[in-house]
Amino acid sequence: MTSFRPKLWTGVSAAIVLSASLTACGDKADNKVANAPAPAVGEGGEGGAEGGAAAGGEAGAQAAYISVPADSRVALRLAHLKGFFLIAQKQTEGADAAAALAGQGMLEVFDVQPGAFKSAGVDEAVLRKAAQSGSAADLKAALAAIDAAQAKAGGDQAAVAKGMLSIATGLYKGVISPDGVDPTEYQHSLGAVLAAQQALDAAVKTKPALSSAKGEMAALVHMWPATEAPKAPTPAAQVDGQAARVELALS
Repeated sequence: MTSFRPKLWTGVSAAIVLSASLTACGDKADNKVANAPAPAVGEGGEGGAEGGAAAGGEAGAQAAYISVPADSRVALRLAHLKGFFLIAQKQTEGADAAAALAGQGMLEVFDVQPGAFKSAGVDEAVLRKAAQSGSAADLKAALAAIDAAQAKAGGDQAAVAKGMLSIATGLYKGVISPDGVDPTEYQHSLGAVLAAQQALDAAVKTKPALSSAKGEMAALVHMWPATEAPKAPTPAAQVDGQAARVELALS
């Protein structure tokens, strides 16, 4: 099988330069998480208690993977990857931008623990194609493949939603700094919160009592006012506060 080699972008905005986004996520995460080897694949394709150690280089990922039940880690990993493909599909800067975002997800989530995706029956070729082309049709096919895998993996979708909130808020902490706004972290965090919203929607289907959390989740998603970072994003403290309200509603 040919290994995935992300494109080298030239003449595009900083928000879509793949190498820059690797640095943005990796440097801001705990080095123990970013550099940890993937654990041995166990039941369901995930390592046991160390499932979080293979979470990739994203802020908030370690806490997310440790917090979910072991039998929901594959479900969380699918949602984690899905966030990158959702923002790739939603962004408005074109196919190159989409390919960079999807490619980032493959590097940070899929390649860290491919056994989890294999256990869920994900068609890797479909994902790789989307990460190379960034075309609308390929992204749609990739998301359909992830949806099918999520249906197979099962898991506690409420716990997955909470895990994705941890990833989203962890990433968002890197959006605003004294140096300005980080457009890469903004988009990655938006993808994560969109995946959290979809996990909540799935949870409500089996646990209608959680429907009260949907309004709080919608309010959280609205704190990302556009798919590309604005000049003045929502302050991180406000995002954290609203995420806490979602978690309370999920409890």
